[in-house]
Amino acid sequence: MQQAAFTHPTTTQGEYYAAVDLGSNSFHMVVVHVVNGSVQIINKIKQKVRLAAGLDEQLKLDAASMERGWQCLYTFAERLQDIPPSNIKIVATATLRLATNASEFVSKAENILKHRLDVISGEEEARQIYLGVAYTSANQGNTLVIDIGGASTEVIIGNDMTPMHLKSLDIGCVTFMERYFTGGRTTQAEFDSAIAAAHQQIDAVADAFLCFDWDNCLGASGTPQAITEILVAQRISDAIRLDYLYQLRQQCIDDGHVDKLTIEGLEASRRPIFPSGLAILIALFEAMHIETMNIAGGALREGLIYGMLDNLQKNDRRTQTLNQALGRYHIDAAHAQTVAGVSLKLCHQMCAQHQICHLDTEAILEAAATLHEIGLHIEYKKHHQHGAYILSHIDMPGFTQLQRSAIRDLVGQHRLAIDTTTFSNYHEDVRPMLLALLRLLRISVVVCLRRQNKHLPDIRLQVSGDDWTISFPPGWLKAHPLINAELANECWLQHRAGWQLQCE
Repeated sequence: MQQAAFTHPTTTQGEYYAAVDLGSNSFHMVVVHVVNGSVQIINKIKQKVRLAAGLDEQLKLDAASMERGWQCLYTFAERLQDIPPSNIKIVATATLRLATNASEFVSKAENILKHRLDVISGEEEARQIYLGVAYTSANQGNTLVIDIGGASTEVIIGNDMTPMHLKSLDIGCVTFMERYFTGGRTTQAEFDSAIAAAHQQIDAVADAFLCFDWDNCLGASGTPQAITEILVAQRISDAIRLDYLYQLRQQCIDDGHVDKLTIEGLEASRRPIFPSGLAILIALFEAMHIETMNIAGGALREGLIYGMLDNLQKNDRRTQTLNQALGRYHIDAAHAQTVAGVSLKLCHQMCAQHQICHLDTEAILEAAATLHEIGLHIEYKKHHQHGAYILSHIDMPGFTQLQRSAIRDLVGQHRLAIDTTTFSNYHEDVRPMLLALLRLLRISVVVCLRRQNKHLPDIRLQVSGDDWTISFPPGWLKAHPLINAELANECWLQHRAGWQLQCE
């Protein structure tokens, strides 16, 4: 019997890149594979080193902290052996900027890694952080970016890919933990001292940022990430707000010690530095008059990676994300574009009549309409639910976590019975907009069900609170009995959800 020939898979083309960030709290390494303009993260390694905890009053690093750092770098070095040296970027930040014996650590680190290590300035760190945030969390208008590190905090204002004003402050969650939360105590007095100290530095530079009138505020990694994880664990679909920070501060005070923190969603490894990071973030919110902060999709490491990929910085991040999803999940791109087009036309009409729209209204709706059939490649019957599941787990550069959650929930509710409780965990500032976008998406999906552009009519939307009327050209509904019947069913489903929808 002749054996079947064993065929080898085609070799995947593309290049590998790595960025290593020797931070004051943790050391990070990210490895990406770039294929046809698509940046795929294939490795992320993070180790808590707490390098800043080893600084004494003379700013000298102790032997124990340096040894922790070197041991971590031995593990990084093995992975870096497989990547071209020209595709590797390694930087160190605040602690090694401050340490008087930094050269001792750097010399051995470079020997371990077999690669140059750059101790970058605070301004360069801030610039790279902004680039990482801008690529992974695209936003319109001026954006304020904040990154609370172990020994420094970077504050940047920028527009698109251009940082316009930046500052690196000598306040960090590790150094503040050592200085103000002595012995791990989290009393009112500790918080008052830490917040006052943070204010002293932030207030001195706040006016230079306040004059820019930013439209968005994004938090990069660290404390904002930890607080976002807490909100998600507590089933709160929202951005970070000052009242949430005050509630978390009170929980820390009530628990009294970092070892006793019982905050749902707070990782055990984050507990020791959470109160100090929280104190700094409270001071930033107060001094900068921040109303809401979303978590960014990237920070310093992503900035280093995309800095090596100059050609990718010129692409629109959201469009790239949507196009990659269309191909990966075999979505009918023409139909997706049609539904998105109808949705956006209706959205323009709604926003002109209803004062509930936000800066990112159209971005959320366009993404949800483009990806509403993402679950079809699994099966038809519950493809809306499959789509929501997929969108809960894939990376979406260009969209913040709150935007991703909104896109997921719109896709999950775009057909069949409407469960408005899906949106009950969103803040009251956001919820009305998302419910309105859901109505627009569902109407658009029905109108486009024949999947032919030539059958699309000119639709007019009249909005009076929750009472909507959509008007079609004379005789159009009668000439399209299938769509007419589906619209009648949609009117009933929206009525059951508490909304009135009329088609004429």
